[in-house]
Amino acid sequence: MENNSIDEQQNPPLFDNVDINSKDDENENDIFESAIQEPLSMEDVPTEENGDQFMEITVSEPQKVGDGMGSYLAYKVSTRTNFAKFKKRQFFTNRRFSDFLGLHDILVCKYLRLGRIIPPAPEKNIIGSTKVKISTPQSETGSGGINMEWVETRRASLERFLNRVAQHPMLRMDTDFMNFLESDQELPRAVNTAALSGAGVMRLFNKVGETVNKITYKMDENDPWFGDKITEVETIDAHMQKLHSAIKALVQHRKELATLTGGVAKSAAMLSTCEEHTGLSQALSQLADVEEKIELLRSEQANSDLYILSESMKDYIGLFGAIKDVFHERVKVFQNWQHAQMQLTKKRENKAKLELSGRTDKLDLAQKEVEEWEGKVQRCQKEFDNISAEIKKEMERFELTRARDFKMTIIKYLEDQMAHQQQQMKYWEAIIPVAKDIA
Repeated sequence: MENNSIDEQQNPPLFDNVDINSKDDENENDIFESAIQEPLSMEDVPTEENGDQFMEITVSEPQKVGDGMGSYLAYKVSTRTNFAKFKKRQFFTNRRFSDFLGLHDILVCKYLRLGRIIPPAPEKNIIGSTKVKISTPQSETGSGGINMEWVETRRASLERFLNRVAQHPMLRMDTDFMNFLESDQELPRAVNTAALSGAGVMRLFNKVGETVNKITYKMDENDPWFGDKITEVETIDAHMQKLHSAIKALVQHRKELATLTGGVAKSAAMLSTCEEHTGLSQALSQLADVEEKIELLRSEQANSDLYILSESMKDYIGLFGAIKDVFHERVKVFQNWQHAQMQLTKKRENKAKLELSGRTDKLDLAQKEVEEWEGKVQRCQKEFDNISAEIKKEMERFELTRARDFKMTIIKYLEDQMAHQQQQMKYWEAIIPVAKDIA
């Protein structure tokens, strides 16, 4: 992101150049800093603590490709970086939504079992996708993008997903991730990402089985750190979901308030045309103009609530889900370790029975089986120790990032709300002389 963009975010405009008496300004809406046009993105977060290396990724220009039910949305993925492993310092490519899901699945397969927290990809939206597929050219914007709120929400989510991967010191160097960003060629179709495919149904059954396993299997935890951390994650996640629900309600109420304010503006305008008293008519006309401008301000505030707060909360709910997946993966590794120990015990008992019965012809085979399972037990134990250590490192990194993200989110949100409140005060202050002049 360019420096001037960063300066604007840190010092949002207070709309000092607004003339509330102008009714015919065609560019009036340009004065409002739209949260939908400039959502809080992970570009605002430095990707390297030392500041020497960086990777900034933007997802933009959603374009509908094809017609009918076979169509899809493609996004322009632009990258700026100075990492030596990349061939260029600035490049872009086009990717469809299934490509993002395919990348997420690849990263999960590679790194989840190692204890790495994989940033969640945006959820599928069958209804929204279907609306895009059946949309007509009249429903599209002049630039070819789809003028739908959920498309912007998805775009911002995809951008956050890529930038969170880029923040991770291991994931950003993954060859599949680098190829996703650099390659101009189409990626192999991710067959497991279709919402209504047979593979999707199988994944649903697998998820149900995983959920049942999480509920029914209780691990004997020897490390108190994990017990405390799991409780902490569950508590924060529960509060985060409640906060997200409250913010969604706030967005809806703010939109309704904007609509009602527009109704007041129209009523005041109609009264001004019917009023015979010149001074009162002018005052009502000014009131209608102010209410109309405040309607736009409240719509912008609703956008701030949605794209700055609500989407950030939703993003972190997904991240806490990814953390739970990592903790559950550790449980699965522990289960494998316990299974290997049980099998080793059985093999040793079988060997002991053979020795007692004097059946020396099968002792060599029994000894080999014991040695084989001893090796498996050692490997499983090492894998469990490794994933436990890696999770602790991942959680430490996550906590630092989370604190930084929330600080930036709250600061940006408060600055945005204060700017709108200051502008609203200016609107009302400007109409006071007109009201006093009523004779």
